[in-house]
Amino acid sequence: MGSQKTEVEAEHSRTSITEGMTSDNHSKQSRMIAKVLSPAVRLWLRSQVQQVAHLDVQISGSDRQILSGYIPHVSISAQNAVYQGLHLTNIQLQGKKIRTNLGGVLRGQPLRLLEAVPVFGEAILHQSDLNASLQSPLLAEALTTLLKTFLPENSIKNQTVTWEQVTLGSDRLTIQGSIISDRKMPLMLDARLGLVGSQELALKKLQIHSHLGLHEIDDYQIDLGSEVAIEKLTLNSNQLVCSGRINVLP
Repeated sequence: MGSQKTEVEAEHSRTSITEGMTSDNHSKQSRMIAKVLSPAVRLWLRSQVQQVAHLDVQISGSDRQILSGYIPHVSISAQNAVYQGLHLTNIQLQGKKIRTNLGGVLRGQPLRLLEAVPVFGEAILHQSDLNASLQSPLLAEALTTLLKTFLPENSIKNQTVTWEQVTLGSDRLTIQGSIISDRKMPLMLDARLGLVGSQELALKKLQIHSHLGLHEIDDYQIDLGSEVAIEKLTLNSNQLVCSGRINVLP
């Protein structure tokens, strides 16, 4: 999923390890853990993203726990990260009770998770992030699939859909694009964004403007899956703030 990072990104990335130490006699062992675990965690995190401007990792736990492959707590902070084409201005994450193959890491193997990890945190997406993310297949395909759900069957089957601009209001999300065949025709999605429980995203008062006319849907819900639990979703002018939990699978 990751890609090669530039030297500038590498210079701005930083990983720090905080380790539980019981006595000065463990200092040599702790330096070894920091030397092995810090690069392994950093490399694994970098493999999950296409780029990141700043990365900070705090790992806490006793030497005995960490050497057994158990990490009680990890705190991650990242700025200007790109994950699968999605741009994120700021991410703050907390992971607990993490089990890894640290024994394999000590033998030169890449770090991997042995169990699913519940990760709690907050992500901030600015309007500029969402506009940059429109070029990602993940978001573009999701929007096109949503569009086809409400337009007449096969009405845009042989036409190309492009997404061009996102505008965030105080309580509404507007996405503009085009439907292209022999000519370019304007397209717009407009909806209020909300939550139904913790695992469903709600599009309320959804309007679709296209050459096929105006389509209005009072309420449409998108299932986010059992691995996601959103606690708070706030849409302000120029930014979207989301907090909750996601299970990171091995």
